[in-house]
Amino acid sequence: MINVRVIRKNGKIRGFLTEGHAMFDSAGKDIICAAVSILTINTVNAFETFLPEEKTEVEVDEEKGRIECVFAEEPSERAVLLLDTYFLGIRGIEEEYGRDHLKLVD
Repeated sequence: MINVRVIRKNGKIRGFLTEGHAMFDSAGKDIICAAVSILTINTVNAFETFLPEEKTEVEVDEEKGRIECVFAEEPSERAVLLLDTYFLGIRGIEEEYGRDHLKLVD
């Protein structure tokens, strides 16, 4: 199962931790893993491309299917909008395919 955890500090969103594998299908055919990977990587790329002044700390462990992305400081409204958009996509996948394969924890 993929777990996506909202990271908060003092009640405010600071980033996310995504880890695990959906096990929906075999490697290379798992549409849930593919969808979550695309959303996650695109979100990290968006931070780096559109908000380079906001420092993020990104840790990746491909073998464990783990990506952690945390803002060093409180994120701007634009960054929070991108985070909210990411969580909206994750929730959509979770609702469509069920919590047996993907779980968003806030």
